[in-house]
Amino acid sequence: MSPEREAASAHARTPDEASATPPWKALWVLAAGLAIIVLDGTIVSVAMPTIIDSIGIRLTDAQWVTSLYNIVLAALLLPLGKLGDEKGRKTLFLVGIVVFMAGSGLAALSGAAAPLLASRTIQAIGAAMIMPSTLSIVSASFRGRNRATAFGVWGAVMSGAAALGPLLGGVFTDTIGWRWIFLVNIPIGVAIIALGIKFVPHTGGSAAANGRGPFSFLDLPGTLLASLGAALFIFGLIEGNTYGWWGQKASFSAAGLAWPTDWALSVTPVALLAGAALLVAFVFVERARAHRGKSVTLDLRLFSIPSFSWGNLTAGAVSAGEFALIFVLPLYLINAVGLSTIEAGLVLMAMALGAMISGALARKLAARLGAGGVVQLGLALEITGIVASIALMRPNLSPLWFAATLIIYGTGLGMASAQLTSLVLGRVPVAQSGEGSATQSTVRQLGSALGAAISGTALSVALSKIVPTALAAVPGLPSTVASGLVSSLSSSAGGSIGPIAAQGSAGPLGALGPRVVEVMSQGFSQAAQWSMGIAGAMLLLGLVGSVMVKRNAG
Repeated sequence: MSPEREAASAHARTPDEASATPPWKALWVLAAGLAIIVLDGTIVSVAMPTIIDSIGIRLTDAQWVTSLYNIVLAALLLPLGKLGDEKGRKTLFLVGIVVFMAGSGLAALSGAAAPLLASRTIQAIGAAMIMPSTLSIVSASFRGRNRATAFGVWGAVMSGAAALGPLLGGVFTDTIGWRWIFLVNIPIGVAIIALGIKFVPHTGGSAAANGRGPFSFLDLPGTLLASLGAALFIFGLIEGNTYGWWGQKASFSAAGLAWPTDWALSVTPVALLAGAALLVAFVFVERARAHRGKSVTLDLRLFSIPSFSWGNLTAGAVSAGEFALIFVLPLYLINAVGLSTIEAGLVLMAMALGAMISGALARKLAARLGAGGVVQLGLALEITGIVASIALMRPNLSPLWFAATLIIYGTGLGMASAQLTSLVLGRVPVAQSGEGSATQSTVRQLGSALGAAISGTALSVALSKIVPTALAAVPGLPSTVASGLVSSLSSSAGGSIGPIAAQGSAGPLGALGPRVVEVMSQGFSQAAQWSMGIAGAMLLLGLVGSVMVKRNAG
């Protein structure tokens, strides 16, 4: 039976999973659970300087506080999505909230690097339980226009929460302290559990329903290959700028193991190659197990559904574009424009507001344009917002003008994310909604890591090309000083501009100080424009994918 016919059959066989009265209260509980884990992926970044000073951790450990969360989350999405399908999605969701709360509490109490990293790992395990469960419960519980609306809310929360993270992180850190970026999850989690027990419907549990053994669904080879492959590949994408994409830029060590410092080759290409090899092996192993009638972590036949395969490509591109912006824009707004962390967060909130409002309204547009048309319109608006941002980027730019461009981008992001989720999962059988949801979530995580990695590399390369030439044109500036300024600008991602600006003419550069700051700010703005252009190119790829989604979704 074809996957399309299986999907139709599954929907017909399981009317009990889609209640006659749509569980709207459950939707908002699920959205709250999704929001806290998405926020936690970005809320920590702006608090890191304060955390470093507070508990005295090293810079390399600080980088892992953010990276480890995303790596572990991506590694576990597929196997835990499958677990929800087999053992019950509501149960997995509630357990995930408990685990996430435990990790949050331990993170808030951490006084050193090791317990903080361990707690972030626990948070990520909980998040990997929550994320696919939310989407698969929505997929199993709503139908027709209600389903499109529910997916719209899910997509709007997914896209908007990530942009709110830096703002909330800055507010908490500057007011009640950095530990509250973790502690706030505990009362919210308690409320989610109480409301979830009451309102979230039971879906999944196919192993019990079919009378199979309690562990008959386990696919140990597939789980290990998928988890390790995803972890290594995303590690390479996230840490390439830190350790070097080919040659070593910094020493690497983890769990007592150190990468040989006398090797010319960085750990990054090895991790990427090993991760890709494990993922390829995962595909072959899953095909072989399915052919023998054994359980699999991911039913690869889902990719024979054109809207699912093309939709995942588009979802990855949308996430790549979003996180390319989230990576570059705070650096530009704080270091080149001179905004505070909270001011930069308020500007970014324009993107989040646009995403949430348009995501909730996307259903009405879908009635006129169709879901595929809304996705294409959303991507077109995203590209328009990026082009407008690039055209306006300069050090003396008014933040209000930039916020206006982000509203355009955010509006498109909300439209695309909201309806794209519906298209990707629309033909996936209900019984496999956890697999389908986890696959889309994994692709989004890969896209997020890829977007941040590529935009960061583009920013670094552009700085190395633009700023040396500009500083060489400053009269009276020694070449050795200019070289040091370029190095500090690149290594600090623009952070060196602020201290020089604060010194004015009284610093080591003397009367040249203000002119050097002007040149460095302009150079950083131009480099950020190139990086933003990369984000636009990713969205163009997504637009191509959305055309194919629309063509195959009918």
